[in-house]
Amino acid sequence: MQGENLRLSEHLGEVVVINFWATWCGPCRQEMPLLDDLYAKYKLAGMTLLSVNIDESSARAAEMAHTLKVSYPVLFDDRQEVSRAFEVNAMPLTVMIDREGVVRQVFEGFKPGYEKRYAEQIRELLNE
Repeated sequence: MQGENLRLSEHLGEVVVINFWATWCGPCRQEMPLLDDLYAKYKLAGMTLLSVNIDESSARAAEMAHTLKVSYPVLFDDRQEVSRAFEVNAMPLTVMIDREGVVRQVFEGFKPGYEKRYAEQIRELLNE
């Protein structure tokens, strides 16, 4: 939302969680505050959370992120280039990447309780 472009390669050495979402996605809205809790808990340990919105308009996405008071970086993929590269076919989609930049886990959709699975995977990757 700050207008900067980010490269995944800038985060080598960190555990990266990429969360693809859209404003029309109810489970995304439910998941975002839980992701914010995980971000607050693990960011000092070396975890980065990149939230990628795929809406055509970034204004609605920025409003939703502001309303939900998320503290993690929100990125916009209005041309769908990043979501195509990650073969996003479900909303939300959460990708876990290890310190070497290797995709280790992909979670499609969201149901209450998934955040526990995310935390387990994050801890495992941080401990490697």
